[in-house]
Amino acid sequence: MAWVLKMDEVIESGLVHDFDASLSGIGQELGAGAYSMSDVLALPIFKQEDSSLPLDDETKNPPFQYVMCAATSPAVKLHDETLTYLNQGQSYEIRMLDNRKVGDMPEITGKLVKSIIRVVFHDRRLQYTEHQQLEGWKWNRPGDRLLDLDIPMSVGIIDTRTNPSQLNAVEFLWDPAKRTSAFIQVHCISTEFTPRKHGGEKGVPFRIQVDTFKQNENGEYTDHLHSASCQIKVFKPKGADRKQKTDREKMEKRTAHEKEKYQPSYDTTILTECSPWPDTPTAYVNNGPSAAPTFTSPQQSTCSVPDSNSSSPNHQGDGVPQTSGEQLQPSATTQETQQWLLKNRFSSYTRLFSNFSGADLLKLTKEDLVQICGAADGIRLYNSLKSRSVRPRLTIYVCQEQPGSTALQGQQPAVGQGAENGSGTPYVYHAIYLEEMVASEVARKLALVFNIPFHQINQVYRQGPTGIHILVSDQMVQNFQDESCFLFSTVKVENSGGIHIILK
Repeated sequence: MAWVLKMDEVIESGLVHDFDASLSGIGQELGAGAYSMSDVLALPIFKQEDSSLPLDDETKNPPFQYVMCAATSPAVKLHDETLTYLNQGQSYEIRMLDNRKVGDMPEITGKLVKSIIRVVFHDRRLQYTEHQQLEGWKWNRPGDRLLDLDIPMSVGIIDTRTNPSQLNAVEFLWDPAKRTSAFIQVHCISTEFTPRKHGGEKGVPFRIQVDTFKQNENGEYTDHLHSASCQIKVFKPKGADRKQKTDREKMEKRTAHEKEKYQPSYDTTILTECSPWPDTPTAYVNNGPSAAPTFTSPQQSTCSVPDSNSSSPNHQGDGVPQTSGEQLQPSATTQETQQWLLKNRFSSYTRLFSNFSGADLLKLTKEDLVQICGAADGIRLYNSLKSRSVRPRLTIYVCQEQPGSTALQGQQPAVGQGAENGSGTPYVYHAIYLEEMVASEVARKLALVFNIPFHQINQVYRQGPTGIHILVSDQMVQNFQDESCFLFSTVKVENSGGIHIILK
């Protein structure tokens, strides 16, 4: 028994000695010279442990991957987004790759998906004014598109479509199970959207974005699946090659320490995941052409009744609901704000302000709106938000004479003296605001305020001395005194069904 205990002590002392020796060895290796944590983490033991870790359930691979066959710039710092130079009009391949694992998204297995490729602005300031920028480009380049598909070179794309109103987008269907490559051509260059033409290096960056959708229950490709984009600059033909060479030569002149701060140049550009483009995808149905848009004709203004008893500058009688002159309230919801923008002719900015409530929009300063919408629309939107209406050029007060009235024949009752008609009812006047000093404006405003069909008014007369009727002309309106008061009556015209209006 004693011999066994002695053997245990010998074994234990030997193990302790070996363990101490191993620790001292580690200390010598790490303490003898400088070391970095990256070297330690690169040891095989850490790699094995890392590879053996279970993947997080929340970390999922994107269903698709898009790779553009164009080299990235070497002059991009670490942790910055890659930048790719393209030549204007040259065809570049975008490979549409199915990145799903077995069992992922079984609902699209064996089915087609739709992808929309866009060239958009990278600069947020230009994104705010995208519509105006593209309209200006269209004006300078009639008949051209910003983005085209090179269909003969493309592989696996089906039913390609381009919308004439969207010059910067193309769309097509494709089968994720088959090899698919879309060759694109960008026709705009970066310097076309700069205030001063400096050349390609000073041009604005663009983005190539791909949004992919699947079919919904109605067969329309509107259910979003995946979006990815990359940053590009577009040069005149062969300009991208020269720029790439210049960047490469600059990097070669840098020291090894400086080169560590920059990304290497890759032969291809991988589009990184991003949020979907905010445009609502158009109805894209397989079993037939899309329905043509329908337009609702405006209501006739001749039968409309004004909301108030005055024809103010905001009540133009143009056949739209009279809420177009209403002020936007801070309590307005996002939907009500969208309706207000549409009614006040700011439809091109509804997408931009899609998440703005009334309070959000009212908080923007004049400078903010000018920067977002441009000078013209920015000032107009600011004035509309502050309800700055145009001051009328002339104001007159008009009262309709009741049938059978015998008091004050041929005379105008004095204002403020409680004048009454023959039935003892006081005369009630309506304010007419004229923005144009013409006779037709007088007739139109009278028709609007007093609910008279405008097309039935033949002539407007003014009763003169001894009861004569004088035709109201543009020159007479221009000589009306501001805030003049008139009674008016209507006289039916024989054999025509129309009426004459007589101002007294």
